[in-house]
Amino acid sequence: MINKGLSRLGAFFLYLLSLLPFWVLYLIADFLFVVIYYITGYRRKVVQENLRNAFPEKTEKERHDIEKKYFRYLADLIVESIKMISASKETIVKHVWPTNPEVIDNYFAEGKSIIGAVGHYCNWELAGQRFGFFTENRRIIVYKPLTNDYFDQFFIKMRSRFGATLVAMKDTARAMVKYKNEISFSVLVADQTPVKHEAHYFTEFLNQPTAVFLGIEKLAKLTNSVVIFCDVKRVKRGYYTYTFVPLVENPKATAPNEITEAHVKYLESMIKREPEYWLWSHRRWKFKPEDIV
Repeated sequence: MINKGLSRLGAFFLYLLSLLPFWVLYLIADFLFVVIYYITGYRRKVVQENLRNAFPEKTEKERHDIEKKYFRYLADLIVESIKMISASKETIVKHVWPTNPEVIDNYFAEGKSIIGAVGHYCNWELAGQRFGFFTENRRIIVYKPLTNDYFDQFFIKMRSRFGATLVAMKDTARAMVKYKNEISFSVLVADQTPVKHEAHYFTEFLNQPTAVFLGIEKLAKLTNSVVIFCDVKRVKRGYYTYTFVPLVENPKATAPNEITEAHVKYLESMIKREPEYWLWSHRRWKFKPEDIV
């Protein structure tokens, strides 16, 4: 009961913060950067190790510059995500916009459903909100449930405010079968870390063997959906574009793991382009192929 009360209080506090204008939130972000980078050193060792393994060819100074830029952006990402709790449709449209929406329109006109792969890159929460009212066709966002039930429901409500259907990862296949007769646009995060017993496939990603989910490939073949990558770019503080990049138009004609390799390699190219916008504090490499028995 106490935990639930604290969760409600925390959610209410986040809502109040979300009502603040962006300029005030960015002042908070500037202070937050100092706290997490200089005072607490939040996961700095994790970030440093990840950068060292991903970019051995870079100098120590180059990796340090990426690290510092990452933490500056992480502070912005936190306050921007809080803003999404109450941001209006008009605000979201102003801050993130697609560069080539005709790609989606053309596939829908052909009667094809779409699976969009995204990464923990730039502000995926803001892009997800924008996706919610991009089309009148069914919009599905696959998410990983939070351990706190109250906050899980809180964020489901936030992410579905503009009409998106939220589906937990474990229920994805069932939902895809349920909606297979509808033209839909589904979004799945491509760089989640599988738990050890689900690590069935490894590929080279950022200079190291990496366990990846095969869910995007399996679902694309199950539903014969076009696979695209949502390439998000930061224009300036608080403003983003995203470009729809077709990867596979006929999934059933692909070789095993071809779709998986395509979206992994595309995400890698995005990260190498501007590495400070990926989630480096995530423990992405928890185990290696030799750890799987």
